[in-house]
Amino acid sequence: MSQPHSDIGRQRQRAIYVAGIGGQRPKVPVAPAELEKAAQAAMSPEAFAYVAGGAGREATMAANRAALDRWQIVPRRLRDCEQRDLSVDLFGKKLPAPLLLAPIGVAEMAHPEADLAVARAAAAWGVPHIFSNQASVPMEQCAAAMGAAPRWFQLYWSKSNEVVASFVRRAEACGCDAVVLTLDTTMLGWRPRDLDLAYLPFLAGKGIAQYTSDPVFMREALEAGKASRPDEPSSERGSPGTPRPTTDPKPPFNLQTIATALAQKANFPGGLARNLSSSAPRAAVQRFIATYSRPNITWDDLQFLRRHTRLPIVLKGILHAADAALALQHGVDGIIVSNHGGRQIDGEIGALDALPGVVEAVGGKIPVLFDSGIRGGADVFKALALGATAVCLGRPYVYGLAAAGEPGVGEIIGNVLAEFDLTMGLAGCRNVGEIGRDCVV
Repeated sequence: MSQPHSDIGRQRQRAIYVAGIGGQRPKVPVAPAELEKAAQAAMSPEAFAYVAGGAGREATMAANRAALDRWQIVPRRLRDCEQRDLSVDLFGKKLPAPLLLAPIGVAEMAHPEADLAVARAAAAWGVPHIFSNQASVPMEQCAAAMGAAPRWFQLYWSKSNEVVASFVRRAEACGCDAVVLTLDTTMLGWRPRDLDLAYLPFLAGKGIAQYTSDPVFMREALEAGKASRPDEPSSERGSPGTPRPTTDPKPPFNLQTIATALAQKANFPGGLARNLSSSAPRAAVQRFIATYSRPNITWDDLQFLRRHTRLPIVLKGILHAADAALALQHGVDGIIVSNHGGRQIDGEIGALDALPGVVEAVGGKIPVLFDSGIRGGADVFKALALGATAVCLGRPYVYGLAAAGEPGVGEIIGNVLAEFDLTMGLAGCRNVGEIGRDCVV
């Protein structure tokens, strides 16, 4: 692998076809539908349901694809596109291509190397990886694996402001270039695939590595564990206060319950043997469930975040033009138009349908990024044509991770960039700046 350059599309094609002479095929399928099938075959039913599923009838997932399919590329001919430049400038840094890896949690469900494999693959291509708030590997370890490569950090606003402040301090310390505040997951959406399997990975201690590696969170978790009865986690609004019992249901006691308790200990730092007699793993899970996200966050809370970080603040989940205008009023540095890949609200607007209105409301004052539904380079082209500065890729790289680990993620990145490069050139565009509204209908 190497970083993108002006002819990545043709070079990647040649590399694949030449390897085919010797009977070698790509490590992961190139066609999106076949890639998803390969990932499903490699993952447990619970893991695939968590990654692939959406809210309700999954109408929003369908709307994302329908929105992308409605827009069609109109190429221009007889332009010299032999040399092409994929690079973009974002927050004062030049990126080799308008592509980032979106934050996706619980990557350990796809592959044991989880976020580390994703971080290394992203770094090899020079593509920014947005560290997930729900990662399986702490951000510091991923940052160390990436060297000087660009990375951002996604933030879910906890009910503990002290944990929020600690997370963004750590993001700055490990070299993140921006904080991405996700707005659309103040509560978990209604996800039938997960509900039918009665499975939430966080209850087994998966996907909470940012928390169990955080000294502020762990201090709060242990304090809450001492103050609450064993089966009654506390619940607070805003910063932590006096814990109070909830009416949370208790799980049945059987072998599966014991297995989940052991999984909590195995997934906690130090592993199963070290944590067999420790109450910390259970306390961490209980504290996470009680405080993971905050439904009463408002625009005024952005002042707190601004006071605690010097990094650019990007709001992820903006779909309404009025919210884009409010984002400008509150001094944010960027927006990601996203509906969380259709995972939160069934029947929500397709993300690409929302993009033009948000771009118009922003008026070029801050960058507008895009995600939800992207499956290939032609999709990237369409989003840029409708005003996006860059695009975030989600499920496909997790499918690549499941199918072939780090090399699989690298191949997915390469495939998306190769198709984007070829699409750009075949459409008559020599650089990203030439991709405009006149390129699509």
